[in-house]
Amino acid sequence: MLLGTLAGMGAAVADDTLTTDALETYVARFNADDEEMYANIPNKEALAFLKDNIPLFECPDKHFERTFYFRWWTYRKHVKSTPDGYVITEFLPKVSWSRKHNTINCPAAHHFYEGRWLRNPEYLDDYAVFWLRKGGKPRQYSFWIADAYHARHLATPNRELLVDLLPDLVENYEAWEAGWDWGAHRIGRHENGMFYTIDDRDGGEMSIGGHGYRPTLNSFMYGDARAIAAISRMAGEGEQAARFEEKAATIKRLVQEKLWDEDARFFKILPKEGAPLGGVRELYGYTPWYFNLPDPGYEAGWKQLMDPRGFHAPYGPTFAEQRHPEFVISYEGHECQWNGPSWPLATCSVLTAMANVLNNYEQDVIDRRDYFEALGIYTRSHLRTREDGKVVPWIDENLNPFTGDWISRTRLESWKNGTWDKGKGGKERGKDYNHSTYNDLIITGLVGLRPRADDIVVVNPLLPEGTWDSFCLDRVPYHGHLLTIIWDKAGGKYGRGKGLVVLADGKEIARSERLTRTTGKLP
Repeated sequence: MLLGTLAGMGAAVADDTLTTDALETYVARFNADDEEMYANIPNKEALAFLKDNIPLFECPDKHFERTFYFRWWTYRKHVKSTPDGYVITEFLPKVSWSRKHNTINCPAAHHFYEGRWLRNPEYLDDYAVFWLRKGGKPRQYSFWIADAYHARHLATPNRELLVDLLPDLVENYEAWEAGWDWGAHRIGRHENGMFYTIDDRDGGEMSIGGHGYRPTLNSFMYGDARAIAAISRMAGEGEQAARFEEKAATIKRLVQEKLWDEDARFFKILPKEGAPLGGVRELYGYTPWYFNLPDPGYEAGWKQLMDPRGFHAPYGPTFAEQRHPEFVISYEGHECQWNGPSWPLATCSVLTAMANVLNNYEQDVIDRRDYFEALGIYTRSHLRTREDGKVVPWIDENLNPFTGDWISRTRLESWKNGTWDKGKGGKERGKDYNHSTYNDLIITGLVGLRPRADDIVVVNPLLPEGTWDSFCLDRVPYHGHLLTIIWDKAGGKYGRGKGLVVLADGKEIARSERLTRTTGKLP
């Protein structure tokens, strides 16, 4: 497999600053602790797949290092070969609300953001075609499909594929504009120019904020419009690019005019035209920054992320602000509630948005220490204490933000006659759940590789100075090359001298004495 994966990367040559020894140790531990019930690529093939495909990472904090490898180990389970090519699944067991090949589009954009760092391009190439041409349902839930495809292109350029799929992306966007009925609700663009959906179709059922013109879907459509404009320019379709830039500009204006609560200093849900904004702050109010939508001046909302009356919690962030009277951590009713618990699906989006704020906005509301703390909480939530007392790496659906208990798992374990209910997905439906990113946050946030279309490499680590004396991210596929990013404060660990060093195919292209924004050019 290695020859096939590297063949798609031209003359890329690994620097091999790191060996695969740590990867082998982690995989052996994960396999030994695993009750393997479902897998598309089984545990016995995990090490070979990961050796051939993933970057390597080393740092002093073993929580971060272990979780990095654990999330790649779980992602591998979801790479599924089908008669329609490869797809990426959300649940490993078949669930009744999935569609063809057990796919669900709700987390699919995260699959592209995370999977863009695999060296074999075939997995996401096939997956991209599947959603638009081979039976995928791209509008079952909200899905920033064009943005995700373009984000993948910024790491692994795939111009021909994007241009070929451009008519399908435009058709999908226009279908959202046309809209459709969902019970008593009309999902899609309304006469006021904004997009309306219900919380369940936006990936957040039982929420306090409820239905309406939500910051999520409107931001997704903004991101897709910008991406379609960029792909149209690649295709030489200037008029179409201008048309979609105009659509994006309209959404941007409406989000800032209609969804910003000046008193609460937060983006909120507008239930219906003419009604007041919803009374609750929810994590999805940070979604506009995922796409760099807001103009400067709205950053005050980020104060809530680190406020214990807002979203901050030991295993958080909470989805709804804790000061709200309807905030609850419930072990009754629906197992998946968005009225209080912490959801990795939302947390990873917030951290992506937060990295954008720290990279692209001048502000003094949040800083790198806040990012590192929030990412650290997310990192250390990837655990479960088994019945025998052993603590093992774990990713599931929703968390109790105060205890770290995986709520839906606790509920489902005794759902029907004291055991698992097949109608709810069966035994351990949420185990190794693939509905969020983690490694993309390490690569583009903490280590700071900022993907872009040209041959300039920008590395801006969000690790606070004085936190770690060293780290190394090795064998990162980027624009047909393999990058190595090293931080070595003392200069004796990796043999490349002191400071921040960026290598492409083993050759130094950038260096800084400090842990700061550094640029270089690909060879």
